[in-house]
Amino acid sequence: MNKKHIGVLAILFASVLWAIEPVFVKLSYRNSDFLQTSAIRAMVVTLTALVYAMLTSKDSFRINKKQLSILIYIAIAGTLFADLMYYFALTKVPVINAVLIGHMQPVFIILIGFLVLRSDRLTKFDYTGISFMLISGLLVTTKTPTNLAMLKLGTFGDILVLSATVAWATTAIAMRKYLKGMNTGVITFYRFLFASCVFAIYLISTSKISISNIYQVLLGIVAGVGTILYYEALKRIKAAQVGALELSTPFFAVILSFFVLGESVTIMQITGILLLFVGIYYLAKKEELS
Repeated sequence: MNKKHIGVLAILFASVLWAIEPVFVKLSYRNSDFLQTSAIRAMVVTLTALVYAMLTSKDSFRINKKQLSILIYIAIAGTLFADLMYYFALTKVPVINAVLIGHMQPVFIILIGFLVLRSDRLTKFDYTGISFMLISGLLVTTKTPTNLAMLKLGTFGDILVLSATVAWATTAIAMRKYLKGMNTGVITFYRFLFASCVFAIYLISTSKISISNIYQVLLGIVAGVGTILYYEALKRIKAAQVGALELSTPFFAVILSFFVLGESVTIMQITGILLLFVGIYYLAKKEELS
């Protein structure tokens, strides 16, 4: 199995985990808030990444000043801002909306990557696949033909998730450009360690430094493994392809949110989700021909 196939499998498995994540978030909110849940989750992710890094590369924790600055940026933009916006939005929007918008990174990665990652030139297969996925996102967020005709594209919660998506896209570019040679467990460890320090101050100041429910721990493990797999994929395939393949997440999220949370979906949303697989087909086709 070549590195591209490993990269595709890694991001698809991460997508399954990220479909589980918002379900655990919703369940955690039954006796906790988004800040306390985010804080405990960040700490558990840090421990999960530490274990992975120790098992795969014990001597790789030393970082230079340039790597430190990039890791701090990823911690601020990716965890303290994007993750918090995403978790706050989950208090206002259904799982399917949050998950799909949150994984619409390819369009922003393409724009940023065009300016920063000159080596990540996309082909017609990439653009075709991503186009299908963007159409899919439009169908899922508008939900009904009436909303689509009126260009009723979403709510304030959807905008929050979109802002998180842009921030996540910048961290994907930063990781691929500057941290590609670093152990993925180490990247994840430092990203969430720095964020956990900030969260710890919040928890101590509000006397909330405790685990409210088992879902917060499970959330941290799922998010930690998902992030590590995401970075492993970024090492092996193009950033835009990683972002596009993430869009398989909504398919799994719909199933879980329906059976666990009782959230419903429309026919148009189901159609949109099916288009995701058309997009994945074109990306996979590109993988075979490259």
